[in-house]
Amino acid sequence: MAAVLALGAEAAVSHQSAAALWGLIRSPAGSVDVTVARGGGRERRQGIRLHRSRTLVAGALTLRNGIAITKPKRTLRDLRATSSLPVFRAAVRRALDLRLITNADLRNPADLTRSELERIFLALCRRHRFPQPEVNVRIGPYEVDFLWRDRGLIVETDGFRHHGNRAAFERDRTRDALLQSLGFRVLRFTHRQALDRTPVVAALRPLLGQGSLAPNL
Repeated sequence: MAAVLALGAEAAVSHQSAAALWGLIRSPAGSVDVTVARGGGRERRQGIRLHRSRTLVAGALTLRNGIAITKPKRTLRDLRATSSLPVFRAAVRRALDLRLITNADLRNPADLTRSELERIFLALCRRHRFPQPEVNVRIGPYEVDFLWRDRGLIVETDGFRHHGNRAAFERDRTRDALLQSLGFRVLRFTHRQALDRTPVVAALRPLLGQGSLAPNL
């Protein structure tokens, strides 16, 4: 609060400090991130990491615990530019869990992916013009990789490292049975199948009603 007051009415907590206040990441050590309108003429102060922005408008700000702060969507935009990709993606998933943003707020669904295999599958969907799925979304007690809610379809992408043993096999079957009891159809594809593309597209095409075996290059 003191950091914001020190820089005037147009200043707001932002970046990592704002993400911590929203509960998206752990509180960072050191200086507090504060953004002000570019050209404000404010001097740097000890304990404040000052950012200047031409796009800091009233619509991007709100109050949290009485402190001027960037809204979650703007906070994530700033976090993406200043944090590692894993930190940013974890913050996005947390923001969705807290319902601070929706999937529609995401510029790139790949922001939600947790592995290279998930990114390969998402790229496959784009190339073959399948409807965009929700990514890493919670259904019941589980978080599923890809969901087409209106089609009742879930796709899980299985890397051998995390799914290539008996315990994982049993766990996956239990998970699939519960999801199916909730009315969803569950398909699983391996890394090799995702790279080959043809069997994946052939399986998804009749269920999603779009796409073709020939990629949209």
